Amino acid sequence: MATYLADRVIGYGGTPSVDCVANAPQSLLTGMNLFLSHLTITFRRDPTNYRPRINKLNSTKDREQKLAGSYYYLDD
Repeated sequence: MATYLADRVIGYGGTPSVDCVANAPQSLLTGMNLFLSHLTITFRRDPTNYRPRINKLNSTKDREQKLAGSYYYLDD
């Protein structure tokens, strides 16, 4: 739901309570790609209702998106 409300995101990285770095605000697409790349998860859109779905690990679509560097995408 947050992806429908936000147009920019701020990503945080590091070890919680020890060493944390906040990134500058960036576009939703760039920020989500960075976040999902750290989790090694890819999303696709369901063709019937356009909801985001997580691809199965090492599925054909998962491998294609990781090779392209497109962990998340927005459909207009």
